[in-house]
Amino acid sequence: MSPKKSPFFELRSGSVDTLLFVVKTTDLDAMRTELNRRFEATPEFFANDVVAIDVRRLNADERLPLAEVAQLLDSVRMRPVGVVASPEQHGWVLEAGLPLLEARDRRGAGAKQAGDEAAETAETSAATPVVPVVPDTVPAEPVPLGTPSQTLVIDKPLRSGQRIYAKGDLVVLGIVSYGAEVIAEGNIHIYAPLRGRALAGVQGNHDARIFCTCLEPELISIAGIYRTTENPLPADVNGKAVQIWLDEEKLMIEPLRLT
Repeated sequence: MSPKKSPFFELRSGSVDTLLFVVKTTDLDAMRTELNRRFEATPEFFANDVVAIDVRRLNADERLPLAEVAQLLDSVRMRPVGVVASPEQHGWVLEAGLPLLEARDRRGAGAKQAGDEAAETAETSAATPVVPVVPDTVPAEPVPLGTPSQTLVIDKPLRSGQRIYAKGDLVVLGIVSYGAEVIAEGNIHIYAPLRGRALAGVQGNHDARIFCTCLEPELISIAGIYRTTENPLPADVNGKAVQIWLDEEKLMIEPLRLT
């Protein structure tokens, strides 16, 4: 039997979206303190999320013990799978034993250069492993490739642990419960309480927006810029109908006037 016809497994070209852990310092103690500050209070936000360590912000003469960084990420329940590095960094990066990944930049060259200075430490991006992996994060039937503008409509409540991905806009007609996650490459419309996580514009669409009729989220994100309940929402938007968009690198939340 030809290996290509094996009934037991397949190897396919593919890519997976990951978080980029963008390293800006070689001070591991400072990094550990900041990670604990940001994630200890809300340990479930990034629990078991796949992370690529991005060292491209380091200076040419700086080195980092990547094995220790990987252990540090694992201690806050993130799962490092490799390293994103510039060509001149490949020598010392390979010594750590982690695979090199190639990141697909979400923005054009000019916007990327400007955005690098203001990006968050952890950004939503994509990294392609040397061994391709087929994504397995879409419980609902995915929108067919080639129709990126199609809108996906979910007319049932989403329970904890459920995750929905839309290649275009996403419309949810039921509650998004704590622990549930809705993700879209375009806009997200939720005509019910949002209590879980909502991530719009995940392929780098900075014009994407989130609309919901009752904002009580664990996390909201547009194009990788996110906000968690670590920062309490203002009283005029908490539990209210709102729209959310990006102004440069800042999430803006505004009450919707429905009457």
